[in-house]
Amino acid sequence: MLEFQRWKVALVLLICAFFSLTTLPNLLPDSVNVKLPSFMPSDKVPLGLDLRGGSYLLLQLDFPAYMHEHMQGLRDNVREELRKSHLGYLDLHATNDAITFRIRPETLTPDTNLTKIYRNIDPDLTAADDASGVTTLNYDKHTLEQLQSRLLTQSIEIVNRRVNEAGTKEPVIQRQGLDRIIVQVPGLKDPTELKHLLGKTARMTFHLINESVSEADAQAGTLPPGTMALPQDEGSAHDPKMAALRYPVYSEVALSGELLTGANASFNNGLPVVDFQFNTLGAQKFAEITQENVNRRFAVVLDNKVITAPVIRSAILGGRGIIEGNFTVESANELALLLRAGALPAPLTIVEERSVGPSLGEDSIHSGTSAAFLGIGLVIIFMLLAYGLFGFFADLGLMVHLIIVLGAMGLLGVTLTLPGIAGIVLTMGMAVDANVLIFERIRDEVRFGKSALPAIESGFRLAYNTIVDSNITTLIAAALLYNFGSGSVKGFAVTLALGILSTMFASVMFTRMLIIFWIRKTKPKSVPI
Repeated sequence: MLEFQRWKVALVLLICAFFSLTTLPNLLPDSVNVKLPSFMPSDKVPLGLDLRGGSYLLLQLDFPAYMHEHMQGLRDNVREELRKSHLGYLDLHATNDAITFRIRPETLTPDTNLTKIYRNIDPDLTAADDASGVTTLNYDKHTLEQLQSRLLTQSIEIVNRRVNEAGTKEPVIQRQGLDRIIVQVPGLKDPTELKHLLGKTARMTFHLINESVSEADAQAGTLPPGTMALPQDEGSAHDPKMAALRYPVYSEVALSGELLTGANASFNNGLPVVDFQFNTLGAQKFAEITQENVNRRFAVVLDNKVITAPVIRSAILGGRGIIEGNFTVESANELALLLRAGALPAPLTIVEERSVGPSLGEDSIHSGTSAAFLGIGLVIIFMLLAYGLFGFFADLGLMVHLIIVLGAMGLLGVTLTLPGIAGIVLTMGMAVDANVLIFERIRDEVRFGKSALPAIESGFRLAYNTIVDSNITTLIAAALLYNFGSGSVKGFAVTLALGILSTMFASVMFTRMLIIFWIRKTKPKSVPI
């Protein structure tokens, strides 16, 4: 344990130098940062909404729009179930809150179970017949409230994934009332980017093109039943004239984007594209569709606009494909993010938007900084008084720990909030725990009668396993928090993991290196602790 090869020394010094450079922008004013060479890091640790302000959006769930689309789908299900049951019907209509129709009496038989038929459509539907024989299917008030609450919860989760995919921005995303969502993103002064990201439902579907409809009929809207004309997405049109093109696609969804399991931006023939991957069921359906429709066009539709409509040249059996369009690198990344986050179950309308100032601001930063310096100072004094020269080595390791944490936060873009400042102050005490374990073990070895070098050797060797075990268990907890948490929980998990790793480096590597250098130079006869 008292051997320290030259390559290890070089590695430790390189890591310290690297994180010193990444921490430097946080210590310099902006006027100096802009003058630094281009190869120098320039990213500061981003501050949270409570420290630097940001963008504020109030979103409203468009529940009527969802119900309109939902009832249209239920109407098709009603038609299918009645046909399966060999029941004739008349005047089948769907509104935003009900489906109405009349069953032809002559098609009813003694064995007909209408209740079972309606339950097959949706068990939550309520059926009622009036004196004229019109059947009405709708949802009661309690069911509608539950549905709206479920949609809002799902929307909040998807908004969080879109805004904070990496888990380090710590946005404030919370529900307000029955149908509204508050979104606050720290440091984002212009809410335009946020509005663009959240304004898309990102519902992707795949439809076959009705090849029997001419381009002129599609443009004129002269379409047969079961076919609809969808416009070309403006951002995906290679030619401005193509932006006005309308595609005659079958209304029936051949494949749903809900079966996607992954999407990433990449390049194909030097052009930005989006790679996508289906789950097992989606891959099977995708293979069947491409096998049965070779040489037919297959439209990729996002939010009722056609991104691309390539011709199926051969069967695609792997469940993977690419979406080509007139993408830029930014738009391809944006589409991939939207597909990974999932489609919003209903449109979100922006009710209010504004840029907000810091709620705590300079006073909080000043108070937090003062507390941090006070905490560091007390820890430094304690280590000097308790362990003398070795305490001084541990204090140097504490400085390295602080530099690594700040530098890594800047590199990863981990947002620093007021609770984060308190967390850093707390880690100042935790950072010397490993050194305390080592030093106390060395004292025990001295009490057992060992001389200086064997005592130091045993202290490092025997404390090492305890240090590693305790930090690994904490890392596992951080990994679980990151995997199952969201928002500020994920941010805390990232900060916790960074603190653990930097503590391990500072105590096991850096402090040990200093002690070994001291031993080689002074050849001590006793341990100065």
